[in-house]
Amino acid sequence: MIQHFQFQSLYKHEQLPGWNISFYFNKEKMEGIYHPDGRIEWQQRYSFDEGVEEKIKGQIHELMLYHVYDNR
Repeated sequence: MIQHFQFQSLYKHEQLPGWNISFYFNKEKMEGIYHPDGRIEWQQRYSFDEGVEEKIKGQIHELMLYHVYDNR
């Protein structure tokens, strides 16, 4: 489960899409860039158990839809 999810626009002009994201998963801080096409570029290599990365990405997509896209 993702905890302490945060996001911040990559650009000063917030109309341009792209966000820095950070959160904790299993007591490990994780960071990445969330691209407008939904792709996530991790800031470092994380070792995920099989299938866990896809679950995390799904949770991030839901959070971004709620916090960014639904609030426009």
